[in-house]
Amino acid sequence: MSTDTAGTVVCEHCGHKNRVQAAASGKPTCGHCHQPLPWIVDAGDNDFAELAERATMPVPVDLRATWWGPCRQVGPAPAQPARERAGKVKLVRVDVDRAPVLSQRFDVKAVPTLMVLRGGEVVARQAGAAPVPVLREWLDQAPARPTSTRVGDVR
Repeated sequence: MSTDTAGTVVCEHCGHKNRVQAAASGKPTCGHCHQPLPWIVDAGDNDFAELAERATMPVPVDLRATWWGPCRQVGPAPAQPARERAGKVKLVRVDVDRAPVLSQRFDVKAVPTLMVLRGGEVVARQAGAAPVPVLREWLDQAPARPTSTRVGDVR
């Protein structure tokens, strides 16, 4: 999704369809019931700074390869904690094959690789797939702890 594109999100509270801009200030809320909406966008080399680094909330970043089996298998897993934390985080998904500059910049050696950005800085990092409960815990602890590189470092 490019920065000038809106995605359609159905509100989990009232079922209303909403257009959510990929790059915007504030937090997306339902135009009908005003509840927070999940903010999940795709980014690449050209729009990552605007979509992820300039965000005013924590940004989980899912660096993945769409063709790789493990990435496809756990593909929806990072989105679940982001949906549960609607209004509190913005999930940015990056296809590493379409974003070679970001892959090199963040030294991606394995996919999937997950990071959390806060104020444009990486505050947590892990390589490898993880089940949703582990991702929830990792995301909740990420802003308060130093960068890690293994899924097992969640504790």
